[in-house]
Amino acid sequence: MSDMKLKNKGWLVIADGEKALFLRNDGDEKFPNLTVFREIEHENPRTGEQGTDKPGRLNDGGGAEGSAPAGANAHRSAVQETDWHKLEKERFAKELADILYKHAHKGSFSEIVLVAAPGVLGTLRKELHKEVADKVIGEVDKDLTGHPVHEIEKLVLA
Repeated sequence: MSDMKLKNKGWLVIADGEKALFLRNDGDEKFPNLTVFREIEHENPRTGEQGTDKPGRLNDGGGAEGSAPAGANAHRSAVQETDWHKLEKERFAKELADILYKHAHKGSFSEIVLVAAPGVLGTLRKELHKEVADKVIGEVDKDLTGHPVHEIEKLVLA
């Protein structure tokens, strides 16, 4: 997947919109030894459990006023249902960006690799403060939150 070299004490953050793992390289660039030092879980039920309202409808208008009986030419369109699950994933990515900023500001890491599901990575990338973005040495758009650490080492750090 990649051949990134993460220095000693460099961070690897793995996220999927509901869970984030913070790993630190306790080894070196040649022989990484990742250790999970923090885990965040964010409750995010499926959309059907979060929003129960049916999508609304809009009147698209009915032409010039007075040219036809009220509603004769009116069109009605359905409004797309809100994807609460997706919105929560985006909110979680924003929270994660804030956490990373606080740690970067304190000098907790000098470099970081971000691994996240594509949609989450996109939101995270947009929300990163420059102080964090400047420390990103690699990104992997894949969900690895369910993988054991030894597999993550092989997949991400070679």
